[in-house]
This record gives sequence, structure tokens and C-alpha cells, in this order.
Amino acid sequence: MLRLYFILELFEETQNRAYLLKNLTKTKKKGINDFAKDYYENFPVASFLIPKAYRKDIAAIYWFARSADDIADEGNLEPEKRLALLDKFESDFKDALNGSGESVYFKFLAETILINKLDPKNFTNLISAFKQDVTKKNYSTFSEILGYCARSANPVGRILLELFNIADEEARLNSDKVCTALQLTNFYQDTIIDLEKGRNYYPQDEINMFAVTQNMFELKENNPNIKALVKHNVERTQQLFDEGKNLLNYLNGRFKIEIKWTIAGGEKILEKIGKNDYDVFSVRPKLNKLDFIILFVKSIF
Repeated sequence: MLRLYFILELFEETQNRAYLLKNLTKTKKKGINDFAKDYYENFPVASFLIPKAYRKDIAAIYWFARSADDIADEGNLEPEKRLALLDKFESDFKDALNGSGESVYFKFLAETILINKLDPKNFTNLISAFKQDVTKKNYSTFSEILGYCARSANPVGRILLELFNIADEEARLNSDKVCTALQLTNFYQDTIIDLEKGRNYYPQDEINMFAVTQNMFELKENNPNIKALVKHNVERTQQLFDEGKNLLNYLNGRFKIEIKWTIAGGEKILEKIGKNDYDVFSVRPKLNKLDFIILFVKSIF
């Protein structure tokens, strides 16, 4: 799942993400001002695109999403420990909203939520999705996956729309489509990584429809069946991008450029999967520096 969270993930290979992540949880040593400074010094393009008045708020929101994501997915913790830490994370978040708690970041995040009238439900939905990451590894239908995206990705877009005072319901619905498409793109981009973690984000009913077996995934077979399954999912995701692009009509200024750039990044990943004959095992599709520059320039016009 903000980049805002998404854009930085798409371009993580071209940025010094490791330096930022190393500083994410130093809540007792560093304040939100220092974190925001670290964030935008290491992601200078994001600094340019995000209006100065929003930078600390975006940094705090990013910290929230990135920290919860890391609890759910990083390291070698047992599932029970991850869930306990996410429960504590959620409890600390709610305490901060109620005016208690000690974390500098949670306090600032709570202030951001209250001042900007953000819906706390979007944040708790994200935590719910991270908990699901720990406990659910396979999905029976595409509808189940969409339900996951509704909590793992769509809240990010809704938070940003609220932050930028965009309240139109049509904008929210289009944002949901874009965010879901970005989440799905990341699934297909990271197919091999997720399989190594025991996760499979291709719905079981479609796996059966294309006569794909679990053994084919385990052996990373690039056979016509798997390629047809991937192609089906990639084309459906591109359709979601196409349907959601109307969101741009509700945006303006640098925020519009940021979102247009984010969409273009996701579409480029899908394009690379297609150009690689829908082989998601041999090469992980990613954006290089030239892609980064070209997509940014195109997003301006």
C-alpha cells in the first residue's frame, strides 16, 4: 500500500529507501520535524510535488502506513507476535486520538487527523488489512481480493482526498479504482516474492479456470496456462486504471501531477509484464531511472 505511499514503492529501486526506513521507529529520539526532514531530503521529487503546508502531515501518514506494514511483513516474527504488535499499534493510535499516549509520531498523526478532519476509519481499515496479511495467504475469488484492497489500498487515496479537501463522491469512487489497480499491480509485480512468503494473490477460481495448479506456481513454470492467468489479471487491472483516471478531473496543481505520475508508474509496470510475455517468474518488472524521468515529464503535460 502513500507516496506518497504508492509512488515511493513504485520507484523504491531508484531512491534511498533504506536510509528512511532505518529512521522510521526512532520515536523517542526524533520528532516529527526531523522525520519530515529525513523523508523529503531522501525523496526530493516528492518534496517538490507536495505543497509545503502538507509535508509534515504526509510524512506522519506515511510513517503510520509504513510502520504497520513492516510489523506485518518484515523480519521473522511468528504470526501471533505480529498480530500482538499490530493490536498494540492500533491501541496506541486510538489512545493518541483520545489525547493520551506517549509516541511523538502518534500524537502528531492524531493532530493531523483532527485538524484536517480525516476519517480515523481509513486508518483502522489499513491496520485491519495488515492483520489480514498475517493470517490470510490465499483468496478464493477476485471479490475477496477486492475486499482486501478496499482496506489495504483504497483508504490511502481517501485519506489524501480528505487532506486536500476533495469531498466529491465521484472522486472517491475513482480514487478507489486507481488505488485498487495500484495494489493489484504490486501483487503481479511481486508474484515471486509473495509466493516465497506463502502468499498467492491470484484468485483460486481463476487459477482453476486457466487449469493452473499449485505445483506450477511452486516450480515457477512459465507455461501458457500461467501466462494466460497473468494476462487476464493484468488486462483487468489496466481497465481499472482506465476507469479511475477520471479522478484527475477533480485534482489540480502539483497534487494532480503526483497522482498522474503514480498512475503512469503503475501502468508502466503492467506494460513491462506484457512485454515480458506475462512471465512474472524470470524477471521482476521494475521502473528504472529513465522510466522515472520520462513518466514524470509526461505527467506534467
